[in-house]
Amino acid sequence: MSGLPFHRRHDVRLALRYVVAVALVLVFVFPIYWLFTMSFKTPDEIFAFPPVWYPRAIQFNNYRVLFKDGDAATVGNSLILATVSTFFAMIFGTVAAYSLARFKTGGENLAVWIISQRMMPPVAIVFPVFLFYVWLGWVDTYVGLIILYTAFSLPYVIWMMRGYIEDIPLELEESALVDGCTRWAVLWKVVLPMARSGLFATAVFTFVFAWNDFLFALVLTRTEVTTYTVQVTHYFGGQSNFWAKIAAMSVLGTIPVFVAVATMQRYLVRGISMGAVKG
Repeated sequence: MSGLPFHRRHDVRLALRYVVAVALVLVFVFPIYWLFTMSFKTPDEIFAFPPVWYPRAIQFNNYRVLFKDGDAATVGNSLILATVSTFFAMIFGTVAAYSLARFKTGGENLAVWIISQRMMPPVAIVFPVFLFYVWLGWVDTYVGLIILYTAFSLPYVIWMMRGYIEDIPLELEESALVDGCTRWAVLWKVVLPMARSGLFATAVFTFVFAWNDFLFALVLTRTEVTTYTVQVTHYFGGQSNFWAKIAAMSVLGTIPVFVAVATMQRYLVRGISMGAVKG
C-alpha cells in the first residue's frame, strides 16, 4: 500500500473502515434478526437443518398461543411496574436533586453517597427484602415491586438530575424569585422546562432498568404480577426448550423498550454525556 498515491491510500483505508463497520453491524444485528424471524417460523422451520434463514410464510401462531395461554399478560405487568415506578422515581428524584444542587443539602459528599447505593448488587438485599415483604404481605403485589423499583432507581435519578439542574444558570431562578415566584413555582416553571432533555433521558434509562429487572421479580413474584423476564425462563426445560414461545415473548418484551428509545433518541446522547459527570 505504501507504493500507492496518497489519495488512493486514503480511499483504501476508508473502504476498509466501511467493511469493518458493516461486519460489526451484521454481528450485532444478526441475533436480533434471527430471534425476530424465529418468532414467525413453524416448529419444523425452527429445528430444520440446514437452517431456514427466513420463514417461508408469515404466521402468527406463536404469538396467538401466548395470548391464548395468558402469557402475554406478563408483558403488561412489566409495563405497569416499569412505568409507575419510573413516574414516582422521577418526581421524588427531581425534587431531591434540586435540593442537593441549590441548597447543598447534606454537604458535598451526600450526592456521592447516594449514587454509591446504586452500586449495591441486588443479590445482597433481595432475600432480606423478601423476608420483610412476607411479613408485610407484599409478595406478588404491584405495590411491593413498584416501591422496590422506585427506591432502587432513586439514586440514579438524583445523580443525573442534579447534574442537569446545576447546568441551569442560577440567575434565571433568582429573577423568577424576584418576580414573586415561590420555590415550587421556580422548579415547575423554570427548572423543569430548562432540564427537559435531562428529564426525558433519565426517564428512559430508569424505565429500561426497571423493565429489564429479573432478580427482584423472580424472588418477589409468584403468579399475579409475574414479569416477562421471569416468564421467559418458564420456557426452558430439562428435556426440551419451547423456542417458538421464547422468540415470540422476547419480541413482545422488546417492543416497549424499542418504542421508548426510538421516541426519546435525541435526548439519549445528552443524557449519557451530561449530568453523570458532575461530582
